[in-house]
Amino acid sequence: MIYNLDKVNEMAEGDQDFITSVVSVFLEEVPMDLEGLEKAIEARDYENVYKLAHKIKPNVDLLGMEQTRATALEIETLGKTTTDIDEIEQKFPLLKKDVLQVVSELKKDFNL
Repeated sequence: MIYNLDKVNEMAEGDQDFITSVVSVFLEEVPMDLEGLEKAIEARDYENVYKLAHKIKPNVDLLGMEQTRATALEIETLGKTTTDIDEIEQKFPLLKKDVLQVVSELKKDFNL
């Protein structure tokens, strides 16, 4: 499992509905943001690369996905400070793989 719910559990203070809500929002928003990020990379749209990586980062952080958060931060920084798409293209597959794996695990773990 590459996610943990420690931060969510701390915020929820035992409220299962809150936890399920956070997971549901993650499942709704992050795959769409990831798809948008992939399109922005393909289009060489650095501003949207930055914005979408920035948007994904706190969502993966909330689920304790430290490595994925670090990758999103790298892509965010590159989108803001560089015009070298190669480095972004090298990092994106890892971000995508991790997010899609967690989406699959969360759907299974929460029966969503």
